[in-house]
Amino acid sequence: MGEVRIAVLKDRAAGETRVAATPETVKKFIALGAELAVEQGSGETASIADAGYAEAGAQVLPLAEAVAGADIVLSVQAPEVASLAGAKPGAWVVATFDPFMQRDRVAAYAKAGYEALAMEFMPRITRAQSMDVLSSQSNLAGYKAVIAAADLYGRAFPMMMTAAGTVSAAKCFVMGVGVAGLQAIATARRLGAQVSATDVRPETAEQIASLGAKAVFAEGLEASGTGGYAAELTDEQKASQAALVSGHIAKQDIVITTALIPGRAAPRLVTDAQIATMKPGSVIFDLAVAQGGNVEGSVPDHVVGRHGVKIMGFSNTPAHLSADTSALFSRNLFNFLNAFWDKEQGRPVLDEEIGDAIRLTRGGEIVNQRLQG
Repeated sequence: MGEVRIAVLKDRAAGETRVAATPETVKKFIALGAELAVEQGSGETASIADAGYAEAGAQVLPLAEAVAGADIVLSVQAPEVASLAGAKPGAWVVATFDPFMQRDRVAAYAKAGYEALAMEFMPRITRAQSMDVLSSQSNLAGYKAVIAAADLYGRAFPMMMTAAGTVSAAKCFVMGVGVAGLQAIATARRLGAQVSATDVRPETAEQIASLGAKAVFAEGLEASGTGGYAAELTDEQKASQAALVSGHIAKQDIVITTALIPGRAAPRLVTDAQIATMKPGSVIFDLAVAQGGNVEGSVPDHVVGRHGVKIMGFSNTPAHLSADTSALFSRNLFNFLNAFWDKEQGRPVLDEEIGDAIRLTRGGEIVNQRLQG
């Protein structure tokens, strides 16, 4: 059997600056016995020149030539089916697919006969941690949210003691304590802010405290979901949480919201009435703005002013740190394929636990149970 051919495509989604392979991972794939073809210009927006891929041993080619005969295609966001013309029948496409919101694209992959492997469906189990693109990207997104909010905030984060007087430390409130929220807490603490945080999962209180922040929880709140995500609150729980937030948010200078529920619109955490209680000059960063937003009135990639408060959020926060997020994303993809690499066959062979979890399409059909119905 000949070498498996892996094609790396330039991401064409609006605002996407990441790339799915780096010279580091290209070398590792070649060491496994794969042949690598990288589309020209794939890494430019992540500060990787074509020469870097060529030096690592990849062929650097125009799109049609790169994808021709490919057994596996790597991308950050799933490419349009038309761009895969020339790939082998049944070729794997390893990328993020946004399967719940982009069902037409999933259907197009099925019709075209490709095997779509959605990295965001990677199960959150111990052996898959190194393959988890959502965690690696969310980690840096949480960091970037605080840095962007600090840049927009018109005051200092740490307490500053000068001969002219003392500047009080900023108060930062993080809502949602998953991977992004924990990194936001840590970053705000490093910048010197007084940090508090809340979540609907009581077990996160210990994590919040371990980072030196204050845990803020409503009584009787419990909405632990699966895979480290929160479940949706009941109406009574929502009212309890809203009352708690209303009393706390009015005292904050910076609010970072990070709450997401897989397959559903982002939950509303901050209302216009609550924004109105905040001090003029305060900043809210809505990390969930691309999924409908945690904050009333937030608009992707725009700073919105409401009641003297500045509200912002990026449609693709990881793309604002493209060199680092690309490095982590590409390692996730390598770790995934390497874990299943069969030396005798010279290609990866998936098992049921992970293969069935991430496979969206195969043999012309949509096969993932989460997309049925």
